[in-house]
Amino acid sequence: MELNQFTANWHYPTAIRAGIGRIQELPITCQELGMASPLLITDPGLVDLPMVQAALANCQQAGLKCGLFSQIKGNPTGENICDGVHAYRRGEHDGIIAFGGGSALDAAKAVALMVGQDRPLWDFEDVGDNWLNVRTESMAAVVAVPTTSGTGSEVGRASVITDSKHHIKRIIFHPNMLPAIVILDPQLSVGLPAKLTAATGMDALSHALEAYCANSYHPMAEGIALEAIRLIKAYLPRAVEEGRDLEARAQMMTASTMGSTAFQRGLGGMHALAHPIGALYDSHHGLLNAILMPYVLKANRSAIEAKLTRLSRYLELEGTDFDSFLDWVLTLRKQLDIPHSLGEIGIDAERVTEIGIMAEQDPSAGGNPIKFDAQQYADIYLSAIHGDL
Repeated sequence: MELNQFTANWHYPTAIRAGIGRIQELPITCQELGMASPLLITDPGLVDLPMVQAALANCQQAGLKCGLFSQIKGNPTGENICDGVHAYRRGEHDGIIAFGGGSALDAAKAVALMVGQDRPLWDFEDVGDNWLNVRTESMAAVVAVPTTSGTGSEVGRASVITDSKHHIKRIIFHPNMLPAIVILDPQLSVGLPAKLTAATGMDALSHALEAYCANSYHPMAEGIALEAIRLIKAYLPRAVEEGRDLEARAQMMTASTMGSTAFQRGLGGMHALAHPIGALYDSHHGLLNAILMPYVLKANRSAIEAKLTRLSRYLELEGTDFDSFLDWVLTLRKQLDIPHSLGEIGIDAERVTEIGIMAEQDPSAGGNPIKFDAQQYADIYLSAIHGDL
């Protein structure tokens, strides 16, 4: 399967190459993009695993001088991006392989942007027309190789990077941050532990669900979101229960990519809260979305009840109303061993006022079906801490 999508002003078509064993095409993919000395950026937890070592070996056997960088936190920081840029320039690299989960992909895309800039990273935050300041001719091309099924960063035009000084997550954006070629090989996600499979899969669900519930007009994204949710319903429990189920892994990779594509329509309160919580508590983004999901859905009930009734019919749930859908979400979380409350993962109410304010100001809040103020976000946060649904 190969899908092509063009982005304005980008030098290459963005191609998605999906299927078992397609990781073997990595060397020739790099060569197609003119890379002779790519820098492979990956997660610290993957760097010593056979999948990364095999990718490096295959590139080297094909005559590529491939470097390696893995100094990335679970929530990548501006310092991580600066270190990656130094590694790229020091090794005289000419392209980037983004290999791993959402952290590696986001970091790699930000490094690819910054290697050609003479402004600081935060000058390219997704605010106003900052993206027009990017020197596109100096950006590095990216081949994205996801190993999880959650963030969908491989088809995103932005990176979420933590500003350590101000303890806030910032979105760095430019259309050309969209990777040139994506390799979706389900074999790379086979070794993902059940808990991470569950958390990342629920992240994919949060993307598709918030995109579906957003108010903005984008019928194609709405349709993509609907089908992504159906795929997740059918295949996420299978992927968690039997990690070597390649069909389930492949379908979840597809659903993750679809969810990220769909949220061009908008995100919402789950992400508006997950971003500041993740920045302040350094918690896993997908797990936060999974825990927050029912609390945000309930808060949005008056605006999304009709949509979730329609979605329940599409998913062929036993009931076809808001409560039936919420019950499905709660049952799925329990089946996947997702905690019911934020308190269960060590998050407390000490910074509730601050998080409410940050959530209201988060860019994702703009897509929420109801415009919550800081106090309403704080109330949702408190409910999620105590498990009060």
